[in-house]
Amino acid sequence: MIAAALAASAVNAQVGSGQVPAEASAAAIVDPAWQVPRTSWGHPSLEGTWSTDDMRSVPRERPAQFGDRQKLTPEEFAERAAADEETRNFHVNEQGFSRRGEAGTRTFGYTSLVIDPSDGRTPAMTEAGLARAAPSDRGSFGPGPFDSLEDFTLYDRCITRGILGSQFPVVYGNGLRVVQTVDSVAISYEMIHDTRVIKLGERPHMDDGVRQYLGNSRGYWDGDTLVVETRNLTDMTSIGGNGNGTRHSEAMTIMERFTRVDPEMIEYVATIEDPVTYTAPLTVRMMYTTQPGYRIYEYSCHEGNGAVRNSLTGERDFEQRVAEAIANGDPIPERVTPIHEETYIEDPESIDFFDINAGE
Repeated sequence: MIAAALAASAVNAQVGSGQVPAEASAAAIVDPAWQVPRTSWGHPSLEGTWSTDDMRSVPRERPAQFGDRQKLTPEEFAERAAADEETRNFHVNEQGFSRRGEAGTRTFGYTSLVIDPSDGRTPAMTEAGLARAAPSDRGSFGPGPFDSLEDFTLYDRCITRGILGSQFPVVYGNGLRVVQTVDSVAISYEMIHDTRVIKLGERPHMDDGVRQYLGNSRGYWDGDTLVVETRNLTDMTSIGGNGNGTRHSEAMTIMERFTRVDPEMIEYVATIEDPVTYTAPLTVRMMYTTQPGYRIYEYSCHEGNGAVRNSLTGERDFEQRVAEAIANGDPIPERVTPIHEETYIEDPESIDFFDINAGE
């Protein structure tokens, strides 16, 4: 035990200095005798507040130069670790609040979030999946037209980002909270405030005619791993980050595996099968980790409500101007395509700032 503790200490020191990937510091890797913490009734404990912020520098799709490799070489990892440190410093010490993103505290050595197929790439879509692709899959991030609520994603409408869309790391809001009881596990996602209640044990799935945005989840313990099968999904969400992208079909099922590998890490592996939309199954891996002082507050989503109203209002206004132009024999007005770009101040030093804390 003393030798294992010393080994863990040495690895953690190297991780802190960016010398080795964070996954190498997991207690289950460093010490084969490590025991998973348990609830008072004996189940492995997954409880706590977690985040996927540490996954932000791991690409979802594996860059071609890595081939079938799932891990970076030491040289490649050192390059990523240096870039992560630069990003952390920027977010913490330089970036203005209005554009601040979140940055994790660890660097992982995975080449991609997708681990199957072996090339780390999402399988090609079927003809049926491609045929279902529509401008509405991008919602307010696309050019429209916006004729009804159905032209907006559920993310736009502050309803849900879907199971996978709620976990892929994005610019902010990557937290999640896990709470357990004897017969269930509840997972609350920070953004759009979804909560999944996963029933444990020998419970049948809902009737096939009942469909839900987050599906119907049933779980059981396979040793120290929580295995969750989800069926009964709708065709209104996507497996992309924030739930954006071409929507999957109702036939999709998700098999998830949650394994506590460290006091501060949970390995998450999910296999997605949707033969209607994709030509092969897809498996992704992420690591939930703790972040210092991370808290999950209420996510009162109202911006999306305004975006939907404003987009529909703008669409009707454009249609009226087109009708008036036709009636008057005038040129048809140009349709303005939304552009999602951040605005930068080219010369910040040229602007006078007022210090509200100076008491002047």
